[in-house]
Amino acid sequence: MTPGNKFGGVITALVTPFQDGEVDYDSLKKLLTFQLDQGIGGFVVNGTTGESPTLSRREVWEIFDFVKAEVGGQVPIIVGTGFNSTAQTVEFTLEVGKWGADAVLVVVPYYNKPPQRGLLTHFKEVAKISRVPVITYNVPSRTVATLEPETIGFLSRVENIAGIKEASGNMDVLRRVKDVSAPSFVLLSGDDGTYVDFCAKGGHGVISVSSHLIGKDMKDFLQRAGDADAATEYKAKYAELMKYLYIEANPIPVKMALHWMGILATPDLRLPLTYLDEKFHKDFKACLENLGLL
Repeated sequence: MTPGNKFGGVITALVTPFQDGEVDYDSLKKLLTFQLDQGIGGFVVNGTTGESPTLSRREVWEIFDFVKAEVGGQVPIIVGTGFNSTAQTVEFTLEVGKWGADAVLVVVPYYNKPPQRGLLTHFKEVAKISRVPVITYNVPSRTVATLEPETIGFLSRVENIAGIKEASGNMDVLRRVKDVSAPSFVLLSGDDGTYVDFCAKGGHGVISVSSHLIGKDMKDFLQRAGDADAATEYKAKYAELMKYLYIEANPIPVKMALHWMGILATPDLRLPLTYLDEKFHKDFKACLENLGLL
């Protein structure tokens, strides 16, 4: 696989719209149409942004099936299959492979705090049984445990492991990963604020939250990543948006923004997540208005 080819570009980690406690497929359809019109290069179903801990396996299947029917093979669909149990991750990854997903996204096991040799074995076991390419997901701010660059280098040479979503936002980590990884290994940013820098330094794309709102512009900035001024322009334009998109836990703010934009019927989340605190509404709306999003 050519780096950045099938799984490069701007990929949206989809929110899961809810209404009255159930998945809101009318809103999801509207969101997918908006995303494709923005030129998004792929979707993640059942990621952190999709509130994966609160979705049943049946719901994940139904959401995937709906997205697949709507997208019609236009862009890849990646499904999150990671648990903090290797056995559960293996089982669900095997199941998702039968659905026809293009890849699985497997997060570093959270809470257990495994050592590097445990992480290496975990991902090797998943890759061994998966019917589709595996993208590892390093997000230490949520999992506590982290994949060290040397471990990522080993994994980059494991058959069926296609790449990594690296969400630390640390460019030194990217440099070290590039130094030790196989040439075919796909490097995807998981940090919206630094993805232009990431791609300028050799990354192939981003799995994004903010692309729900500014997908076309993110795609344009990605194409300009080699331009020395692109990262500076991007940060200057969207610094305030990045602040508000993470002012409370993702996906609380982005769901509220999509609701205000008329794409989601409600900003509903599943507990323990709840609506964006009203004290942020006025300034967040002003930010969106200044960017022409409202």
